[in-house]
Amino acid sequence: MHDYYKILGVPHNATAAEIRRAYHKKAKLLHPDITHAESDAFRELVQAYETLSDMKSRSLFDEAYAYRGSGAKHSGSFDYREWLLGRDDDESRSKLIFFDLTHHDEDSAVQEFKRMNMSRPGFRLARWFTREEFMDYGFILAEELVIRQEYYDAVILLEQIIRMEYSYRYFKLFFPEVLSLARHILRNNIESSVSEELAIDAWERALDLQFGKKDDSFFLQKMADAYERIGDSRTAAICREESLKAVS
Repeated sequence: MHDYYKILGVPHNATAAEIRRAYHKKAKLLHPDITHAESDAFRELVQAYETLSDMKSRSLFDEAYAYRGSGAKHSGSFDYREWLLGRDDDESRSKLIFFDLTHHDEDSAVQEFKRMNMSRPGFRLARWFTREEFMDYGFILAEELVIRQEYYDAVILLEQIIRMEYSYRYFKLFFPEVLSLARHILRNNIESSVSEELAIDAWERALDLQFGKKDDSFFLQKMADAYERIGDSRTAAICREESLKAVS
């Protein structure tokens, strides 16, 4: 069995974000779209990522390599997390969210992200990180939000990441994964999980994200149905008309 940590070039106590980032970096060099040939190195890289990005398979792999328990936290007098917890400014709370996310406390990260969004209307995670950090960790946070059925918050976060990608090509080969997650939420989860008003807002945001004519038509039809349910037949009719135009 190959040592997947060595293949990815990360320590055995690497966080999920570090594993994803290492995979993206190496895959950009080895991907068949770049080399024009699929290599053993690329297949091994994919296998390493698929194993270590899944909690259960990673645990089994760690047992096989006797890694479990060897990634103890560094002991020291300064507790960075406690320091962040004691501060209430947006920057500290943002860094707390990503700290928890990358230190295997995803529940706390999601709870704090939702709390900040609800209590501070102008709160934006992206303000306090490099573009690359926000896009990497933000996508992981969006996935955690989806797992917990926090679909609207996931859409808002993914919208920011998608807009960034359009202005600054970072994910490149892996951007379809981001679009696929956002599209799935908008098509399958939003309608039954939030109020009609929030669902309409999510679909309206989607119209600016370049999903394509068929998707735009679908979102407009969903908006029309939602407007009908809240008693706005005039706007519903406009949405239906625009839905037909989108695919004509």
